Amino acid sequence: MTTTQAAPPPPPSDMPDVTDTGTIIGSIKLQHQPLEPASPILVTEDGNDTTMMQIDGNNNTNNAAAAVEEDEEEEEDALQTIEKLRSDDLSARVEAARKLPSIALALGPERTRDELLPFLSDGIDDEDEVLEAIAVSLGGLVPHVGGADYASSLLTPLELLLAVEESVVREKAAASVIVISQSLSGADYTHEFVGMIGRLANKEWFTARISACTLIAHAFPKMGPELRRTHLEYFAKLCKDDVPMVRRIASKNLGTLFYTVVDTLGAAVFFDKSNANYSLTLLDLYELLAGGDQPDSVRLHTTENCVCFGRAMALMLEQSSSSTSLEKEEIMSRIDALVKRILPLIAATIDDRSWRVRWTAASKFADVVHAFKTLHGAMDALVPNYEKLLQDPEAEVRTAATYNLSEVAKTKAMVYPAGWSGAGSDSDNGMDIDDDDDENKNTHRIPVAQRLVTRLVGLTEDDSVNVRAALAMVATELAPLLGKDASVSNLLPPMLLLLRDSSSEVRLNIISSLSLLNDVIGTDLLHQSLLPAILDLADDGKWRIRLAVIERIPLLAKQLGSDFFDDRLLGLCVGWLGDDISSIREAAAKNLQELTALLGTEWSVQNLFPRVRQVMEHPSYLRRMNAVQATALMATAMDVNSAQVEVLPILLEMHYDPVPNVRFNVAKGLGIVGTVFDRSVYQGQIVPILTLMENDPDRDVRYFASKTKELLSVAFEKST
Repeated sequence: MTTTQAAPPPPPSDMPDVTDTGTIIGSIKLQHQPLEPASPILVTEDGNDTTMMQIDGNNNTNNAAAAVEEDEEEEEDALQTIEKLRSDDLSARVEAARKLPSIALALGPERTRDELLPFLSDGIDDEDEVLEAIAVSLGGLVPHVGGADYASSLLTPLELLLAVEESVVREKAAASVIVISQSLSGADYTHEFVGMIGRLANKEWFTARISACTLIAHAFPKMGPELRRTHLEYFAKLCKDDVPMVRRIASKNLGTLFYTVVDTLGAAVFFDKSNANYSLTLLDLYELLAGGDQPDSVRLHTTENCVCFGRAMALMLEQSSSSTSLEKEEIMSRIDALVKRILPLIAATIDDRSWRVRWTAASKFADVVHAFKTLHGAMDALVPNYEKLLQDPEAEVRTAATYNLSEVAKTKAMVYPAGWSGAGSDSDNGMDIDDDDDENKNTHRIPVAQRLVTRLVGLTEDDSVNVRAALAMVATELAPLLGKDASVSNLLPPMLLLLRDSSSEVRLNIISSLSLLNDVIGTDLLHQSLLPAILDLADDGKWRIRLAVIERIPLLAKQLGSDFFDDRLLGLCVGWLGDDISSIREAAAKNLQELTALLGTEWSVQNLFPRVRQVMEHPSYLRRMNAVQATALMATAMDVNSAQVEVLPILLEMHYDPVPNVRFNVAKGLGIVGTVFDRSVYQGQIVPILTLMENDPDRDVRYFASKTKELLSVAFEKST
């Protein structure tokens, strides 16, 4: 019989098994400081009496004990949080992942690096919600791993998170990596952070390559020349990746990378032979990703990239101001060459087969023109293409382009009029840049706003309500750019058409945006068309439209003055107190208060208050109640004497109303206006009425009367 001897047990390892959270939990030991011994006894003599005094050491002992107890509580919280990381409850794991800093604080820097971070790396197959919380928390752990010297240790789990399938997790991980990279030393930045990007760019799984597209632009400024060339090659490879999703993210970051290159290298992009390939390489990639054979998701970023390229070239132009005349001329020549290659790509997006690509171009076109406005000849090429977007077959594209109308006009660039035969910009797809700058041609240029205003009449007749509503919101912003004469002749007619539009939304938008037009051309030309539009909207079947009109009446009063209010509009403002919708009635009362404040007490007493007083005699208690509320609010906007003579007696008289709802609103109204008057009025007129109302048969009236009396009493006591 053969005897088999058992193998000796393995020697204990200095490092715990980090794949088991129980190991971490069981090995957390806080280093408590021993308590200091009690203070010695001090003997003193005072005359014939000898006393023994002991310096009280209890405070130190108590403080130390409290500190130990607090540390134990933190330890217990950390243990519970770590336990939650392996819980079956998803919400518990998410909560624990968000508290990683507290776990790291309990473990200490060394054990966080040696135990917690490897444990997190091993748990990378958790649910996306947990991974997202971990990715966010890791970005704030730099102080807990030992500071900047050990910050690179956090990149290990983050590199794994940068390769997961869920895009939100990757985005959070990338944000944390960028934050951590700012703490890295030069050597760690190069070897750890930049090295990680290189590994991601060459990973087999496409999600890692997507993350590399995002990080290359952020890392470029601190790279050395050789690493810059290497990572530019990586980026070019990613732009040609077989997976469309990789190319989409590469396209999204292409413009940012180009601007970063220009911002980092400046004129060296053109003059330094070692860097000369950067601008051309990135421009080639731009043309590649904007090509018609790319998916829609890739071509969507063409416009945004165009904005970044334009800003980068404007930056180069600005930096060239300190260059020699020869270098400046060379830079201008190179920039013109780049512009001539980029602008046709914008024209391609405007004619793109996908309406989503055209919508993106329309929604960002204001950014495009602002980026290129300082570059020679660019506006002559861009404005005609913007006009094409205003006539796009899709209503969504026309709406997005219309919203940008005023911003495009604000570039204040000079362009040729539409159809001008001397401008190459209106031919060949609008992308020929005219190089001839003779004075004769410049005399024919006009501001962009003057050219675009001729398109407004066509937009007022657009079949889409959304297009006309967008036009009503922004068109009046052209008035300060055009001046009075051009606004009267070219801008006012389409605005008057919009005031008579069949859509209430369009009419409301134009009323809301009339202030700029009014400041330029005055009120006389608007008055006749504006009032019918307001009266029509006041009877709109949609209560939100009526509410919007009420809210804009004070603005019109401020802009147009008291002469604008005739009998019909005054009757309308007071008539809203009887609307079927309570929100309308409340807004009407506040509207009367604001009109009183804007147009003055005398105007209100003569024009508004007599009409409100008539409502107080209406058979409907709801109207009488709303009139009481409006009267109280109006009184707060009047001068004290007028409020005491004109408003207060009428308000006090309403306490005789037979309906309790009206009476307790009188009590509430007295609470609003009571502090406006002095103590003599309060004691002589308001208190007696509130005292009577405290004995009212209705309990609600009694309640509000007592509450108002108490509040006013406190207010007057504080004022003395």
